[in-house]
Amino acid sequence: MPTPFPGMDPYLERTSMWPGVHNALMAAIQLDLAPQVRPRYYVSLEERVYFSENEDYRDPVGIPDAVVVVPTGNGGSSSAAQAGPEPLPKGVAITTVHVGIPVQAREAYLELRDTGTGSVVTVIELLSPSNKRPGKGRDLYEKKRARFLETWTHVVEVDLTRAGEPMRFADNGAVSDYRILIRRGGNPRATLYTFGVRHAIPAFRLPLKRGDAEPVLDIGKILHDLYDRAGYDLALDYTSEPTPPLSPVDAEWADALLGEKGLR
Repeated sequence: MPTPFPGMDPYLERTSMWPGVHNALMAAIQLDLAPQVRPRYYVSLEERVYFSENEDYRDPVGIPDAVVVVPTGNGGSSSAAQAGPEPLPKGVAITTVHVGIPVQAREAYLELRDTGTGSVVTVIELLSPSNKRPGKGRDLYEKKRARFLETWTHVVEVDLTRAGEPMRFADNGAVSDYRILIRRGGNPRATLYTFGVRHAIPAFRLPLKRGDAEPVLDIGKILHDLYDRAGYDLALDYTSEPTPPLSPVDAEWADALLGEKGLR
């Protein structure tokens, strides 16, 4: 079954879905590009691994919900779960708090390398919410991004998630759901595509070395083919609202669209 959306399906952005979609889409882009650029280039699927606090923590097995202990008039507490000597001093509360659980994040990205020299010619990054929130994920990504932007390496940055703070650019304050940045190595300016949930994902020519034929990268088609082959529709509930939620006007549009498709 194909996705009911014309471009990015916002239901794929759900926390439990996105990591798998991210890595599967990177692998699908690799398989699409490899035959188009060989034998001049090869496409390498790389992985960035780091530990960070899981911002999406809710209730792992074996870890209880927060317990607040409030002293009663006789110096005791209203909860049987106490973590200190009795009696408690007047005005003291004992609270179990969430301190974060370090989790391993694995993010795939692509490098197009020159077959003869092995040098990186083009990097393709697909952003995750962890790249767009303050923390280890964003810090690592921004450092890597800065290194590439200082070189002649071409950078393609694809942002298909609405969660987190988008990457900002000095001369562009446009607000949009999704973005694709194409920066040719050595050029201080870049091409920025901005689009929303109602729009098709734009195709573009992938920058390579000067004089080489540049293939068209159609991420929208690749994503839609992947959606159909992977059967993502079986894991999605279109009667609920996507996470993050759509704007009111887009939510109204999506409700009508899903109703027309018989999914609501």
